[in-house]
Amino acid sequence: MKKFIQIAILLFCIQSVNAQVLISLIFGDKLNSPKIEFGLEGGANFSTISNLDETKNRTDLNLGFYFDFMLKNPSWAISTGVIVKSTLGASELKVYSLNNAELDNAFDGGSVDRKISYFNVPLMLKYKFDNRIYVKAGTQLGLLSRAYDEFNNKYEGEDLEYKHNIRDQIHVIDAGLAIGAGYRLLGGNGMNIGFNYYHGLVPVMKGNLSPNQYHRSFYITLGIPVGKGKAAQNAEKKKASEMDANNIDK
Repeated sequence: MKKFIQIAILLFCIQSVNAQVLISLIFGDKLNSPKIEFGLEGGANFSTISNLDETKNRTDLNLGFYFDFMLKNPSWAISTGVIVKSTLGASELKVYSLNNAELDNAFDGGSVDRKISYFNVPLMLKYKFDNRIYVKAGTQLGLLSRAYDEFNNKYEGEDLEYKHNIRDQIHVIDAGLAIGAGYRLLGGNGMNIGFNYYHGLVPVMKGNLSPNQYHRSFYITLGIPVGKGKAAQNAEKKKASEMDANNIDK
């Protein structure tokens, strides 16, 4: 059953990627311009929750899209977008009571993975050096999608799994500081490899039971500009056409 669920999740992720790629292929060159860069971005993130004792980092995939809005000085840009698939949390929490004798007995001695999914929106100021390295800093806002604790254990030779919904215990809005750096490959229109760090400032849990627990996450991403080369060619053609028109008028 667990393998079936994993395969189903993988197929869903592939479908989501295909949908974003399709949208990008259709609209990519229209979203790009000399002043705007649009692209897909995805990779891995390594997250934890501060002051949550005796836990380990989570490793998850992230996927989204980004926009870079160029400022008057071409070295500067406002970088934003949406990380559509973004799971934060921690692994190997201590098992706690589910107020159900059968479940408590089944998962005694097991572990808990805390998975909290958001739609994250970074808003950062980006500076690009001449050597294609860039740095950026700003904030990141998150809108809660779902949250659950996944209980895992082996019971009588079988793998057991139980998802306990904790969405009503989590703050709907998350926010914090974000910094990053990266490198542009293959010139101005190529892919970029980035490294971002997120430092949450809003407590993860509601109430006063865990007031000092905050999200921490390190992202490794690959950004792929979509349609930027074509958009640049269209801009050059338009400029050439305008110049020809002006010459004819003269």
